[in-house]
Amino acid sequence: QVQLVESGGGLVQAGGSLRLSCVASGSIFSINALTWYRQGPGLQRDSVASITSGGSTNYADSVKGRFTISRDNAKNTVYLQMNSLKPEDTAVYYCNAFSVAGTVRRHFWGQGTQVTVSS
Repeated sequence: QVQLVESGGGLVQAGGSLRLSCVASGSIFSINALTWYRQGPGLQRDSVASITSGGSTNYADSVKGRFTISRDNAKNTVYLQMNSLKPEDTAVYYCNAFSVAGTVRRHFWGQGTQVTVSS
């Protein structure tokens, strides 16, 4: 089992910045990748940025150049630095862990943190 706790959401004006944090606990050795997803009102949940255990990163086109994902292994934490925020970035942001333990592959989710960007 992997537990994930997100924090750092809030209300910010367009053009502003926020940094989200996601602390992982439990079977963290099994985590293969950590991904930030978001779900806006009435929309599906989409991937925003991911980072593998090897440090490779990937971003959705809509956030490239504005968002940066990073991880601090000593703190078991993954971050999402969000700059130049736009109203369309408003969503609940979720942390996801892809866990591989032998032949068992699972996804774990945090509870989400609300990000609201005002125009």
